[in-house]
Amino acid sequence: MSKRPHDRFDDVPRASGRVGAHRAEQPGMNGLVVLLWSAAVALVLIVVGIFVTLVMMGRIDLFPEAEPTSVQTPGVVAEVDTSYRVLILNATPQSGLVASVRTQLLAEGWAADAVFGSDGATQQFDKTTVFYIDKGDESAALGLAEVLGGAEVEQSDFYAALNDTELPQLTVVIGLDKVSDDVPEPESTEETPAD
Repeated sequence: MSKRPHDRFDDVPRASGRVGAHRAEQPGMNGLVVLLWSAAVALVLIVVGIFVTLVMMGRIDLFPEAEPTSVQTPGVVAEVDTSYRVLILNATPQSGLVASVRTQLLAEGWAADAVFGSDGATQQFDKTTVFYIDKGDESAALGLAEVLGGAEVEQSDFYAALNDTELPQLTVVIGLDKVSDDVPEPESTEETPAD
């Protein structure tokens, strides 16, 4: 066997230990780390699944529509028009509010047979609102809202079926903002024992 010729690599001092060996890969991840990562991924998937389900069921609205505001149409002037019939609905748990509002409207000039009311179907209406049907009724609705001390005004034909005459009608829904301790509660018929 022939001896190989001497070259420059023969002059490099030899290092101790393993030369040219590659490090072995880690023998696998720790079981606890794998468990924690799996739990985190499962939690994220569950939360995303619940969110998607609520969106599909309509419980969460991703793009809610802005609620209609009672901004006065430019050029429409509030006008108190006592020729309108006024239906008053009490949408609060407090009794006596229909009579109170009716008295207030009678004092402003409405005829007694043109103002009437009753309890509404709900007792949780937030803000007292005057509803009108046609665009031409807006100025009268704004005037009525001013008489009531700054009620909201909204166009809606929801209460149109409650008008059984040909006369124009406005509907006042009394909200929780009008509830106060000033309105007398119905008197109790129970007798208190004497001391």
